[in-house]
Amino acid sequence: MKPAPFAYKKTRTLKEAIALLGKNKDARLLAGGQSLIATLNMRLSAPELLIDINGIKGLDGIARKGASIEIGALARHAQVERSELIARHAPLIALAMPHIGHAAIRNRGTFGGSIAFADPAAELPACLLALDGEVEITGPKGKRRVKAEKFFKGLFETALGPRDVLTAIRLPAATKDTRVGFAELARRHGDYAIVGLAASARAKGKGLSDVRLAYFGVGVTPVRVKKAEAALASGDVDGAVKALELDPHDDVQATAKVKKYLAGVLLRRVAAQLMEARP
Repeated sequence: MKPAPFAYKKTRTLKEAIALLGKNKDARLLAGGQSLIATLNMRLSAPELLIDINGIKGLDGIARKGASIEIGALARHAQVERSELIARHAPLIALAMPHIGHAAIRNRGTFGGSIAFADPAAELPACLLALDGEVEITGPKGKRRVKAEKFFKGLFETALGPRDVLTAIRLPAATKDTRVGFAELARRHGDYAIVGLAASARAKGKGLSDVRLAYFGVGVTPVRVKKAEAALASGDVDGAVKALELDPHDDVQATAKVKKYLAGVLLRRVAAQLMEARP
């Protein structure tokens, strides 16, 4: 199919992009376009204006800033995947990147685009939640930061306003006691996961503390399971599986019953990863 007619404008500054969003109520931002172009072609989305932000400089960097790693919204997935800074200071992201689509998608897709699109079956929103990260949003009144817990509001719904641009993602840099785990189950590598789990914790003696488990593919947003987190922190893996408070729906990939069973399988796999000694 072909998309409905639309106007196109390439911007060079954030100020211009925000102004265009203010003047056009039916406008969409174009970054990597890996999700947007598909929805345009299927006419699930029909904006009057596409605002191309790829020409805005300074939004594609990856840097260590104090105790945080900052990833620019326009950083390509492939760039993040190859980054030594990410491998060293954001190991959970490094684990997740190879699971995102296929190489061609990772070459064009952007880190910020995945977060802003907020697909509940996508890997990066769950990683952001598991790491207790935050997003930087730039709008008409300047910049603000929103924690992951408050950023994802509902199905494809976020804290971004109609005139906002997501400009960066910040994650706490890993320390010597950081532990991370990641696993997903998909019909084929590169497909959206039937169920996935991103996790972070801190080593505490022979156990764990500050456990954060974020599932994807089981709700309208990434889902934390706090009772299971508490059980896993006490070393009770079986109890963590029994404590999983998930309420997935049937979909084209699996029934809710199958998803809940697979969630337990993934929890056992990720728990083993968290408990491994890391350099």
